[in-house]
Amino acid sequence: MRAENLPPVSSAASEGATANSAEDSVRHAVISSFSLDRLQDDPELQAITQFAARLCGVPVALVSIVEDARQRLLAREGVEEHETPRDISFCAHAMLGEGAMVVPDATRDARFADNAMVTGPPHVRFYAGQPLVSQEGTPLGALCVIDVEEHPAGLDDFQREGLAVLAQSVMRLLEARREDLRARRTIADREEQMRRMIEGVPQIAWSLDATGCFDYFNARWKQITGAEPPQVLQDWRPFIHPDDADEALAKWDRAVAGDEPFEAEFRLRRADGSWGWALGQAAPVTSKQSQNHCWFGTITDIHEVHQALEARDLLAGELSHRIKNIFAVVIGLARLKAANAPEHKAFAEDLADTLYSLNRAHDFVRPSSRSGQEHLQGLLAALFAPYRDRLGQPRVAISGTDSKIGARAATPLALVFHELATNSAKYGALSSAEGTVELTITDSDDNLLLEWRERGGPPLSGTPSDSGFGSRLIEMSVSGQLQGSWERRFEAEGLVAELTVSKAAIAP
Repeated sequence: MRAENLPPVSSAASEGATANSAEDSVRHAVISSFSLDRLQDDPELQAITQFAARLCGVPVALVSIVEDARQRLLAREGVEEHETPRDISFCAHAMLGEGAMVVPDATRDARFADNAMVTGPPHVRFYAGQPLVSQEGTPLGALCVIDVEEHPAGLDDFQREGLAVLAQSVMRLLEARREDLRARRTIADREEQMRRMIEGVPQIAWSLDATGCFDYFNARWKQITGAEPPQVLQDWRPFIHPDDADEALAKWDRAVAGDEPFEAEFRLRRADGSWGWALGQAAPVTSKQSQNHCWFGTITDIHEVHQALEARDLLAGELSHRIKNIFAVVIGLARLKAANAPEHKAFAEDLADTLYSLNRAHDFVRPSSRSGQEHLQGLLAALFAPYRDRLGQPRVAISGTDSKIGARAATPLALVFHELATNSAKYGALSSAEGTVELTITDSDDNLLLEWRERGGPPLSGTPSDSGFGSRLIEMSVSGQLQGSWERRFEAEGLVAELTVSKAAIAP
């Protein structure tokens, strides 16, 4: 009986069955991508072969992958062997067809009549195999059914369709497992790349799991500390300077409680026993599978930077001290000249008062005042400190919002409000024992509005000029350095001055 759906036997078919070396090389690469060792005796494949045997009414069914020198049997029904030589494989022929290859009686088929599996045990007579083809179009093997009895009728249409459907199921499973393997390999490659990158950074890198145990430290920990990595957070305390440990660990507790990034500077014990300044930083990470937080962090060596900052602060402190001495000398010279030249006494006293105001502003922003990052109300309170009533209470009441100010803004602010206070002491509310001033600060988007309102001063006689030196000084300071504007008006109770200054211009 002639085999069904087979190409005619010829030298070309023989060459196709054995494949040339180039094709085998391609097939080998594709087959390797499935990592077949992981699929050996897979339960789902085993279930398919069992059903295929029942469907076709035969004792043997196989999922066969044809490799270079052997036929690997991934799933088996009715046989014990895991592999057979490729040169006696029926599936090596079946995989090259487009549909099922059916051999009703192998003894009557010229390709298989002399096959060792036909002439000897297990004495194969009937074979039917559906090709297994990868997404790349590479033939891998076949889902086949075998019997030791001949089947003259071959397979009926239902059995052919069923075998084709089952072969598709085999390939879907193989492709899904391969895709999963690729994804796992991609993740593993990325993790390895990340590990190499983290191992190469100059910082100590670490991670803490949701139970509070460290699960990773890069090699820098041991290189810097000379010790084995800590297991839990409290193991870290001996490596932090005693003077820094409580504060650093308290910051950590607050970060954990608030689910916020952690940052702290502390001295870290080195392998030689010395202490070096370090910056610890960490952030919480939530996995998709759990709401519990893991933490990833780094420890950066900032010892040299810390030393440089200390040296800078020392130099800035010395420079500040020298500037204060210069102010004192200039103020003293102005007052000495006033004593020797009475006709210039008023001007000299005004100049000395202005310089004294600038000196107070300098005190406010010198390095010892936390690098100039102080507050507006603090500066104003220092400027108005000399203006008090008989009971020692301030005569300039400051209210409203507050704002941090930088060193560059302190000087123009001091000049503006020194001028307003000086004029008030000469001509306005502060010249009277009962007079007061209210200074209200209001937040207005990108600006601050400062309203200076005098009450209880002497009656106004005439309208003061806007062209005096004091007015020009305020105008230059406000519009130039403070990027704002100012207006003044004289009401029945006294002067009202409204100043608008830019938040950006006064910011630290």
